[in-house]
Amino acid sequence: MSDLKDIVDLIKIMRKLRAPGGCEWDASQTHESLKSYMIEEAFEVVHAIDSKDSNELKEELGDVLLQIIFHALIAEEGDEFDIYDVAKTLNEKLVRRHPHAFGDVKGYSYEKWEEIKASEKKEAKSRIGKVNPALGGLFMARRVQENAAAYGFDWSSLNPVFDKVRN
Repeated sequence: MSDLKDIVDLIKIMRKLRAPGGCEWDASQTHESLKSYMIEEAFEVVHAIDSKDSNELKEELGDVLLQIIFHALIAEEGDEFDIYDVAKTLNEKLVRRHPHAFGDVKGYSYEKWEEIKASEKKEAKSRIGKVNPALGGLFMARRVQENAAAYGFDWSSLNPVFDKVRN
């Protein structure tokens, strides 16, 4: 296994590619122009997982990491944030959203997760979780069903569905 030097080297390589004299294509990219690549790379990770090929998974995870670094550098160039801010924000969120691991709460609770998330975003808590409107139809349907199942809306036959709706 490598160390953090490889991550720092990756950031330096991407900075060079986006700098004058680097790569015209890389330098011309924006958050908007890279959106489809982020989605494509995520699907390639899924394919690698399904293939049970650890070398392919390693490569595809690297491509997702490239997208993350790419977007962080674009934001850094616009004086918005940098990759270190991304990591810090993620670290803080992981600790906040896992009070059962980093605090005194007993056991994981989906309801507690949604409560914390709503509080962070200063939104009303949804009983079945907020669903990302950018998801495709099938992904959105899966997410809504998964969220609803966490609150007892998941049955193996139709009769209990009608009972739940009536009560």
